[in-house]
This record gives sequence, C-alpha cells and structure tokens, in this order.
Amino acid sequence: MSSGQIGIIVILVLALAVMGGVYIAYRVIRERVRLFTRMVFGSDTLKGSFENMEREEEITQKSVSAATKLYLPQILRDFPQFHYDEMKNRAENVLTGFLSGIDEKNPARLPEGTTSELREKLDLRIGALDNEGAEEHFRNIRIHRTEIKTYRKLKGRCSIIFQSAVQYNYFKERGGNVTEGSENRLKQSRYHVEMIYIQDRDLVENQADSGLAMNCPNCGAPLPGLGAKKCLYCDTPVEEFNIKIWHFSDVEET
Repeated sequence: MSSGQIGIIVILVLALAVMGGVYIAYRVIRERVRLFTRMVFGSDTLKGSFENMEREEEITQKSVSAATKLYLPQILRDFPQFHYDEMKNRAENVLTGFLSGIDEKNPARLPEGTTSELREKLDLRIGALDNEGAEEHFRNIRIHRTEIKTYRKLKGRCSIIFQSAVQYNYFKERGGNVTEGSENRLKQSRYHVEMIYIQDRDLVENQADSGLAMNCPNCGAPLPGLGAKKCLYCDTPVEEFNIKIWHFSDVEET
C-alpha cells in the first residue's frame, strides 16, 4: 500500500471520528434539551413547549392589588352606609356592561349609575370601530376576583377604584375575517373600574383636574359647571349631575 493510500485512509478515519463525535454531541444536546423542555414546559419538543405555554397563559388568572382590607375601614369611617358587597357587584356589572356594549355595539348595555363621561367613552369606542369597519368581541365574560385598589379623597370629591381579574374570548374582525385574537382561545386581563362621590359641587367645579369632563352631549361645547341646566351655545337641556351619590365614571384595561 502506497503512502498516498495510507494518507487517504487516515483522513477518512479522522473524518469518520469527527462525524461520530458530532453525532454523539448532537444526541447528547438533543437529549438535554428534551429533558429541559419536559421538566420546565411539560413537553419533549420546543413546539409542544410553546403550545403548553400558550395554554398556561390562557388559564392563568391575572393577579389583583388586594387593598380592600386597607381601604375599606377608611371608606366606612367616611361613609357608614357604604355597602361593600353591593358596590363590588355594581362595579362588576358596569365592567360586564361596558365590554358587552363594545361586543354588541350597544351603549344601552351600561347599567344605571354611570356618568355621561363613561357613556361617551363607550360611544367613542363603538364609533371608532364603525369608522374602521371592524368589530370587537368579548364573549363568555367571567370575572374571577374584584378588590379595592385605591381610595382617594380630593377637594369636594372621593374616588374608589376597583380592580378586577377577568377572562373572555376576545377577537377582532373586519369583513368577517379575524384580525386579532381568537374566538376559540381565552384571554386573561385586568381592569380598573372607578366610582366617584361628589360632596361639594363648587369645590369640584373649581378644580382643573376634577376628573369630570363637563361638555354638552349635543354640540360638545364646555359646560359652565356640574349644575348646568342647559348648554350656553346650543340651548340643549343637560342632565344635572346628582351629587352625594356614587357614580361609576371610568373603565380601563390595565
């Protein structure tokens, strides 16, 4: 056998050794990845791991800031007739009504006890969808938990913010085609529902940051105050804001 042939054989042997080493390393790494994904994500494959993560995200409830025990004693000192369970149920009804109102494009789904600002917010959301030629759907709404997040006392007014963990089937569509979300998948989310109590109308009207947008429901012109009877620009009668009653003023996803 010539030296050239011996050289070729040596090269082939070395190549086979390298290939064998690479294959063994590949098998070891693959097995370690499989063990890792099985241990952490419950699946042998990365695809299955991502699917498991999506399913876990679907069913895992959002946490809420449970400050009820902190704020409720303060609220009861200021409002001895405050019924927490009733107000919490009302907050959940407002949240459900707001989402259902978007789903059905029906502002009337908001229950009584909401401010004109919240009704206007829902109207604007529906109007924006109409302009897009789109629909947003919230189906199978379920509220897991609701707690008080914040209680604030400002000049002439008080504010309570409830925080709710909620799930639903959410999807957005245009022309019958789903462009966002999925009607077959759950979405977990968190919402704030704010309620306000006006104690002194004059003090609130003198605050630039009152949290109440005072505008005519017909022409949109600013109103002189919460006690306005009609618009100064178009003479449209205005429903006077009823003070010393809790009103729900906002719904916001967080």
